[in-house]
Amino acid sequence: MEHTISVAELGRIKKQRNIMGMVSIGLGLMTVLAILAAVTQSREVILQPIHRSPLEISSSGVTKDYLEFVTRDVAQLALNRSPENLNYWKESLLEISSPDKRGELSKALAAIVDEQLGSSISQTYSIASIKVDPENLTSEVSGTLNTIAGSKVISSAHKEFRFHWSYEGLSLRLRGFGLIDPKEGIEE
Repeated sequence: MEHTISVAELGRIKKQRNIMGMVSIGLGLMTVLAILAAVTQSREVILQPIHRSPLEISSSGVTKDYLEFVTRDVAQLALNRSPENLNYWKESLLEISSPDKRGELSKALAAIVDEQLGSSISQTYSIASIKVDPENLTSEVSGTLNTIAGSKVISSAHKEFRFHWSYEGLSLRLRGFGLIDPKEGIEE
């Protein structure tokens, strides 16, 4: 009699074990599918309207409008400087730079800071046009570069600059920028 009860009890326990095993496997598969869906799905962020239409950034790539706006703001930051804002200027550019280019950019900016610190020379840039290439993550800014000593403009010339970018996840980072030689189209 006890043997029959034990066998029945053992059968019930095996059945519960098998059900729990199937539930565990099902939950495991659902977890794997949810992770795959989250990883492969592109993320999007809708930005505040600063343009005639709302802007979005997506993990699938940079839009032309977004690259243009970031280029405009970074060009204003990078190409307008005075002895009073050199440290802010340098730190701000380093914060938006790509981590793999930060050391190289830091050295170049430090040289400019050392050269300009203590002088009365400022630089202003008035943007005339911006061309962007979202596929190659480059942008070109054209405009007038003014160099000012004290309160007197000592030079004013049309200059074009090229900006290089990297894009990972939802982060657009500055890889570098330079003056484009008008004769050859090469950065200096």
